[in-house]
Amino acid sequence: MKKLIFSVVLIISLLFSSILPVNAFEITSFEVPGEAAALVSLDTGEVLYGKNMDKKVYPASMVQIMAAVVILENVPDLENFKVTMTESAYNNILGTGSAILHLKIGEELNGKDALAAMLVSSAGDVIYAYCEAVAGSIDGFVKMMNDKANAMGLSGTHFTNPIGLHDKNNYTTVNDIITLTKYAIETYPVFSEITSKSRYKMAATNMRDERTIVTTNFLVDTSTNYYYTYCTGTKTGYTDEAGRCVTATASYNGYKYLAVLMGCPSGATRVEFTAARQMFRWAFNNFEYKAILDTASPVAEMPLRLSMQKDYVALYPEKQLTSILPKEADNSTIIINPTLKKKSVDAPVKKGDVLGTAEILYAEQVIGNVNLVAGEDVSANGLLKFFDIIRKIFTSLVFKIILILIVLCVAIFSSYVVYINTKDKKRKRRVKYIPYDEEKELLKKEKIRKKREKAGRPEYKGDIDDE
Repeated sequence: MKKLIFSVVLIISLLFSSILPVNAFEITSFEVPGEAAALVSLDTGEVLYGKNMDKKVYPASMVQIMAAVVILENVPDLENFKVTMTESAYNNILGTGSAILHLKIGEELNGKDALAAMLVSSAGDVIYAYCEAVAGSIDGFVKMMNDKANAMGLSGTHFTNPIGLHDKNNYTTVNDIITLTKYAIETYPVFSEITSKSRYKMAATNMRDERTIVTTNFLVDTSTNYYYTYCTGTKTGYTDEAGRCVTATASYNGYKYLAVLMGCPSGATRVEFTAARQMFRWAFNNFEYKAILDTASPVAEMPLRLSMQKDYVALYPEKQLTSILPKEADNSTIIINPTLKKKSVDAPVKKGDVLGTAEILYAEQVIGNVNLVAGEDVSANGLLKFFDIIRKIFTSLVFKIILILIVLCVAIFSSYVVYINTKDKKRKRRVKYIPYDEEKELLKKEKIRKKREKAGRPEYKGDIDDE
């Protein structure tokens, strides 16, 4: 059977984030600062650039992304939810050094304004008040954050407080920040709505008039030198130990990306914003979507048995695959390596049956996998199927075991018969047979009786042989 070899000649970066090599493309035009960083496609999940994505880093105020997720999960009606500044929340925030909104004890905010104070300006006093409103206590809220992290599979993340104060046990990874941010964006539209704003006007409270808060994300703030017109959010963070941190999104011409930078140095220049902007420009200017596989083109053939129609079935990708590739990609090195589940398949076969997988390689690295399915229905031939059933019976393990048992039984029985016959012959050779003549014996006895009568002797009751 001839195997169909299918080769696609395109340079590819990645297919799915879960199987992508980190740092599939090198950035040579500028330096990416910080301890860890990544640039990923929000459309496909592909990682265009990555550095130390699984390294433990301190998140600073970026923990508030998880705080927002917990709030949004538990407060369905933000507008009518009340967040009150309690005395305990007020006392807990004192001396922490956290950014605050300067709420007064007893001051009430609606849920959306309180969420905006968290996400736009990282207001720690509002966060503590929100924790008590949702969970009854700060510790209870932190437990909810960790429970959610575990449920989301954020294995490199642990929280000890909801505002990002430094603690050696308050940590995360770039990979987890990507997962968390994508979840917040995709699940809760209000999250992106709030984090996209450079200014947010809060409604008057029971103690204050309207006020406007200003974002800490300079990428969306037109009044700064770091403004990037295509940036659409989201959150920043900073402590001395964590360094400068940012997770930001950008959208242009149908492409959406997420940049994460952690542990960037502090200084007169905010390098985290400069680098994020450069990463976005690099992606928008150098990459585009290209089709890698389509469901109409076969990838391999599989030998087919028990059919008179054909002796092979063509295998197709289960779904179309598209990847973000360099614009200058020259038809070169991507290879699709099919692997069949078994050497052949028996008819009948149904269109869509999964019969193998295709491994996609670029630069000698596995960058993707796709199921291969039968491209058509193929019926079985009745006669071929009957003979195959007979063949299977005679070659089955059960049949072989039964046959062996029968042979053993015959051998044992035959051995027993031979043994009995041999024993009987030996016994007959040991015993001498003397034939008994009854008529002659009677004549002898009669002769003795007459002899006694003639002699006038009494009849003898014993054996006549005694005389």
